[in-house]
Amino acid sequence: MNTLKIAIQKSGRLNEESLQMLKDCGISINNGNDQLKAEASNFPLEILFLRNSDIPQYLIDGVVDAAIVGDNLLVEKGQTITVAEKLGFSKCRVSVAVPKMFEYNSIQDLNNLRVATSYPTTVLNFFKSKNVSIDIHQISGSVEIAPNIGLSDAIVDIVSSGSTLFKNNLKEVEVILKSEAVLAVSPTISTENQEILNKLQFRIQSVLKARKSKYILMNVPNDKIQEVSQILPVLKSPTVMPLAESGWSSLHSVIEEDTFWEVIDQLKSAGAEGILVCPIEKMVL
Repeated sequence: MNTLKIAIQKSGRLNEESLQMLKDCGISINNGNDQLKAEASNFPLEILFLRNSDIPQYLIDGVVDAAIVGDNLLVEKGQTITVAEKLGFSKCRVSVAVPKMFEYNSIQDLNNLRVATSYPTTVLNFFKSKNVSIDIHQISGSVEIAPNIGLSDAIVDIVSSGSTLFKNNLKEVEVILKSEAVLAVSPTISTENQEILNKLQFRIQSVLKARKSKYILMNVPNDKIQEVSQILPVLKSPTVMPLAESGWSSLHSVIEEDTFWEVIDQLKSAGAEGILVCPIEKMVL
């Protein structure tokens, strides 16, 4: 039987959230501490724990069939690699930062200055598009220290909360791109393993849909069911069950979390009462 080989970062936040995603997809992984490879016990899947920066080349070479990786890394090293699904976690941005005392007005202020980064291709393409010439210093590791030791005038690095920049007396001045974890696919994946990947992607889509949705129950006067139903567009039709009290029904449906409070206000105005909201584990449509 064929086995899908998938790469994930060997440590860090992306590693933890990737493994949680697979767990939420019902996949049991037999992995211990410091393992570089692990197999799933209930799905034809083998995981390779790799250094993040190496993953794009493993995909290009066909060593792995797929990977969960930040799409900023694909912009840097794997522009020919296909993204099958955006996963919605490990969100960050690739940004330009300068010392707090730097008087920054526009990107032109960095013309002919030194910029340190771990993403030389992304940086060069960005500054070229702005007609700004820079002296790039490629660094692996703690890029944010470069201005403090006199190695550069500015940096380009991944920013999440901005706390690391703050600790190093830096300020974010430009966002080059926004990134999140994605499911990336090798250009050489076999037909058989593509079928396995399709099954995995279906599970991922069900988990992602559930994370973005809430199950909602409410009591509604029978003469208001049509009006309330029109406020709940996520499913084809809500479930309606009569209550013991004459003239009332219990209405069950799904709402999107992004518009949760707005929808709740609309439901109350339309006559809904006793509204209960519950999390959804999986959502298969």
